[in-house]
Amino acid sequence: MIEEIYKQSARELLKFIGQSPTAAHAASQVETRLMQAGFRKCSEQDTWLIKAGDRLVIKRQESGIVAIKMGKKPLVEGGFKIIGAHTDSPGFRLKPHALMLKGGYLQLGVEIYGGPLLATWLDRDLGLAGQVVVKDGQNNLETMLVRLEKPVLRISMLPIHLNREVNDQGLILNKQEHLAPILGSAGETIDKNCLENLLARELNLPVDRLVDWELGLFDLQPGTLAGLDDEFIISARIDNLAMCQAAMNAFVNSEAGAATQIIIFYDNEEIGSTSANGAGSSFLRDVLTRLVSAARQKPEDLFRALARSFFISADGAHAVHPNYIDKYEKEHHCRLNQGPVIKINALKKYATTAGSGAAFILLCQKAGVPFQKFVNRTDMAGGSTIGPTVAAGLGIPTVDVGNAMLSMHSIREMSGTTDHLYMIKVFEEFFKD
Repeated sequence: MIEEIYKQSARELLKFIGQSPTAAHAASQVETRLMQAGFRKCSEQDTWLIKAGDRLVIKRQESGIVAIKMGKKPLVEGGFKIIGAHTDSPGFRLKPHALMLKGGYLQLGVEIYGGPLLATWLDRDLGLAGQVVVKDGQNNLETMLVRLEKPVLRISMLPIHLNREVNDQGLILNKQEHLAPILGSAGETIDKNCLENLLARELNLPVDRLVDWELGLFDLQPGTLAGLDDEFIISARIDNLAMCQAAMNAFVNSEAGAATQIIIFYDNEEIGSTSANGAGSSFLRDVLTRLVSAARQKPEDLFRALARSFFISADGAHAVHPNYIDKYEKEHHCRLNQGPVIKINALKKYATTAGSGAAFILLCQKAGVPFQKFVNRTDMAGGSTIGPTVAAGLGIPTVDVGNAMLSMHSIREMSGTTDHLYMIKVFEEFFKD
């Protein structure tokens, strides 16, 4: 039987995911939680004045966020304990001039973001969410978040009568021709302002205040617990909002220790991390450098602090699929509800080393949590994470971990109910002295 404490933790995760249809919404949810917990908002534009015990939160470009809990020891003595994850998930983004008229339907042109399982997005009730940049009377710009809960979009599948081979030969989708969602019916002409009007109504603003936007599609079906004993979590965007929420919970619940504690959630991991607020950016190094400077320590002290630091890269891991056993390395079958997964790759697609992996194993043992290890089949290439990028940029020991998942990059993913609280417990152990 799954204990209620695990189910409650999973429900809290589902609530967080439900309120985070985009990376910017996720970062906003994290910021709200931290501010409620007494953290102080800080801007990269400001001069930072730091003292022991300070708790800070900094956002970069709406969808990247870092939070800091200053340690009891000077940085050069305590170093940094850091957990990193990413706020973005694979999906669809609107093109700038998205409106199209085709076959009597009004459609929206989309780009593919990351590597979604495209077929899972078909015949779903889809909403629209993202960032809208608006201006005031003095042409000052402000970014607002928008989330259309109404099922305004649908990507319909071709009926089997017109594609008789689909069940035997598989579904072939052309990204340009077959994936434009239907927005509504249309006559011979397009109301070119219908999207702007829709956004303006949702934001309760005059349409002429809208300047630009970045919008994506999301699944309107809420996440749920499933299985005979609610042992599974079923939801969109488990990859990687589950790790963001787990790290945030552990961080907020943990007492300040000797080391300075940090969580950082990057955007754009799904497309390579090369953005201003991705793992390939200067975001984390800028923050660490400024902390040393604000603490009135010497530039050299940053390197001394880094030498006493540790980074946990947290991202979803592959669970063995019972219908495709041959796709997995035989001696490394990871299962749902069997604890965190330590991810290992000889080509350093994951940053785990023997030393960093051993350190995480000890954390699991102290927390009373089981753990698993994952490697890909030798003849199959795997994905990567923020781990190698951060490790290379900062030169600190890094371990790649995550909870086991099925249907990774599907519009509806699946993970284990007990695993979520398991990971929170390990993260809490990490933040202890």
